[in-house]
Amino acid sequence: MTRAEPSAAPAAGTQPEEADRLREMLRERGYQQLLLFSALLGVPVSLAAFWFLAGLHELEHVLWSELPARLGRDSPPWWWPLPLLALAGLVVGLVVRHLPGAGGHVPASGLHAAGLAPQALPGVLLAAAASLPLGAALGPEAPLIALGGGLALLFRDLARAPVTPQSTALLGAAGAAAALSAIFGNPLIGAVILIEVAGVGGPQLFAVMIPALLSSGVGSLVFTGFGRWTGLSPGSLSLKVGVPFPRLDAGDVLWSVLLAVAVAAGVHLLLSVGRAAAVFVSANPVPRTVLVAVASGACASVYALAVDRSPQDVASSGQATLARLAADPHAWSAGALVAVLLCKAVAYALCLGSLRGGPTFPALFLGAAAGVLLAPLPGLGVVPGMAAGMAAASAGALRLPVSSVVLVVMVLGSAAMTPVVILAAVIAFVTVELLPPGRAVPPPGKPAGPPAARPAATWNAGSGHRPGPAGRRP
Repeated sequence: MTRAEPSAAPAAGTQPEEADRLREMLRERGYQQLLLFSALLGVPVSLAAFWFLAGLHELEHVLWSELPARLGRDSPPWWWPLPLLALAGLVVGLVVRHLPGAGGHVPASGLHAAGLAPQALPGVLLAAAASLPLGAALGPEAPLIALGGGLALLFRDLARAPVTPQSTALLGAAGAAAALSAIFGNPLIGAVILIEVAGVGGPQLFAVMIPALLSSGVGSLVFTGFGRWTGLSPGSLSLKVGVPFPRLDAGDVLWSVLLAVAVAAGVHLLLSVGRAAAVFVSANPVPRTVLVAVASGACASVYALAVDRSPQDVASSGQATLARLAADPHAWSAGALVAVLLCKAVAYALCLGSLRGGPTFPALFLGAAAGVLLAPLPGLGVVPGMAAGMAAASAGALRLPVSSVVLVVMVLGSAAMTPVVILAAVIAFVTVELLPPGRAVPPPGKPAGPPAARPAATWNAGSGHRPGPAGRRP
């Protein structure tokens, strides 16, 4: 590529070339100090994320395994989710009403870039601890983003480092990426998600990417080593597929396109229901959060009564159930798959608007279940259907197609399904972008007002960058 002629070049004194800007940024002493701080930051953030996830995992085990066993039951009874989710709704409603930050962002609005004030962390952690182990059909990734970003800003304040809009944005992203690498089991996924949510480009992309990758990598090393040392298992999102990976053919590709459109439309509908639930709850948080949370528990009870399986298949993030489905997809009858799809979809939509957590894990399970259910179609295999379903559901829920592709490929542990994963993610993203936007989600802890074009995720306010895809449609 040659430079433009002098007559066509910008006037002297204007913005330098992007490569020169990048070199200048890397030579800045302030940015070098920020990189060092990001590397050190990965250690305490990963330890905090470890104990947070381990605590959630242990509490869930006590509530859903040990207590039913003490009652002489092999699995929770059908009514088990109702009192647990009533308690979850009560605690979350009180947090929303009385604590700073209102327990964090509403899951129906998608993932947010890290930017939560440290004083909001107690409410976020309490709301997540009340939601996730007690049966919310949500994942832990959103509270982890808030935890990592909030701790990063807290450590910056304790170190009395200079406070600038750029350092706030970069350290928030680094802390969030370090925390996210814990649950996804790979430092790359956390960094990619944060970068795509931020919606940055050019030199600013490197400004965000380098500290995020650095903190995420250090945090992943500490997290993995600490887990082996303590013997605790907080869980990570990785699958052992119990059937062979086939060679892709034309049938897999064709059905993946159709599956992606259908799954994306379904997920878009669930998010719309979640936004409507958020508007309903915002008018009177305590009683209405309890009401909606109990309704999601009723979905789990109906499922347990209908197919005589554990209500935890519905009343959970879906991480463990997804692992069981992938390990032995043929163990699920068509009736059980239809039941879990319908009941978990409704529970997911209700929890999106009422409780606190992230939208990723249940979406992955719903997509995988839909793929397994449709696998008997002529020309479609179980693994391609599962891979395409997960990619479509993730892209439809998050509006992050690149992150969805990386996530599904990493979760599967193989690149064999990459073509259908990419195809399904892109088709799903285009589908949801072409569908009409839903209602605006009210700010946490505030009643709904008139619809407004308010982005859900913003990055460095002074940079002029667009909001991330997850915030494009509130």
